[in-house]
Amino acid sequence: MSPRLGICRDCLRKIRSPSSSTKRYLAAAAAATATTPAAPPSFEAQPPPIARFPRTQPPSHKPPEFRKSQLHRQYTSLLRSTPLLLLFQHSNLKSQEWVSIRRELSIALSKVDETYPQTPPLADSTKLQIIQAGIFESALRIAEYYKPPPPPSPGDSLATPSSSPESTNATPDPSNPIFTHALSRHAHDAVYKFKNAHPLTPLLSGPLAVLTFPTVSPPHLKAALSILAPDKQAGFPAPTRRASPGYYDGAVQAGVAKMMLLGARVEGRVLDQGGVQWVGGLEGMEGLRAQLVALLGAAGANLVGILEGAGRSVWLTMEGRRGLLEEEEKKE
Repeated sequence: MSPRLGICRDCLRKIRSPSSSTKRYLAAAAAATATTPAAPPSFEAQPPPIARFPRTQPPSHKPPEFRKSQLHRQYTSLLRSTPLLLLFQHSNLKSQEWVSIRRELSIALSKVDETYPQTPPLADSTKLQIIQAGIFESALRIAEYYKPPPPPSPGDSLATPSSSPESTNATPDPSNPIFTHALSRHAHDAVYKFKNAHPLTPLLSGPLAVLTFPTVSPPHLKAALSILAPDKQAGFPAPTRRASPGYYDGAVQAGVAKMMLLGARVEGRVLDQGGVQWVGGLEGMEGLRAQLVALLGAAGANLVGILEGAGRSVWLTMEGRRGLLEEEEKKE
């Protein structure tokens, strides 16, 4: 049998007979309880239960609160809005290496913005981010092969929600053909047959990252390739130590060594590494304008030469004929 706890007599007396302050507190609490009536029960109508899908968020083929659904929305919007996308494979890059690479990339693009002030700046709009290969492949099929039908007319019964509480709180049916957004079941069924059909699909495996540009700008692409995939023989040398001393930090060099350019998507067309280097080798809009002016000038010079040649040949023929006639006149 466990020993009992020893309590002194004074402590036991205080426990059994409360003090005067404790008695006053208990009396005040009892009086307050007696004078304050209890609140009557409320019989007001309770608010209706929250609908599973609000009107601003139509039902999806998969639950919209999942992270995969959010990434799918993000990738689909990215593929539909960006005309130039580079695909890289990375191998266990550390967070410090990612930060250092993004820093040097932003510096290089900012220098291009300063060199071409007449063009919109792209340094702040160009993003380098890691992607999930499987979700990106599904979003790529949606962006490439899914053409949503036109929205229903306002008079359609499916498009006009009912104002009754029953229809407001009812759970929408994801299979309803009115829902044609990128995450709807209609979109999923429409592109399922194109699985593994896109040319970029064989490259979408392993750890991947994408570099996106808001517009197709060869100078900015050249600067990005010089940072992420330098190749001196192809015309994309790495920046010199004097021009970019931060590029030769250990974190940047280690991160660049772990990245490999796989391909690109330019204006909906898939290009390999050679095609990407060809686009980056262009001289931009100013260079293209100069080439166009030179081409038009050369065409004009050739046209003038052709016209002058024809006129010169006619003139020589007429002069030769005139000389023969003068000789015949002299003989007569």
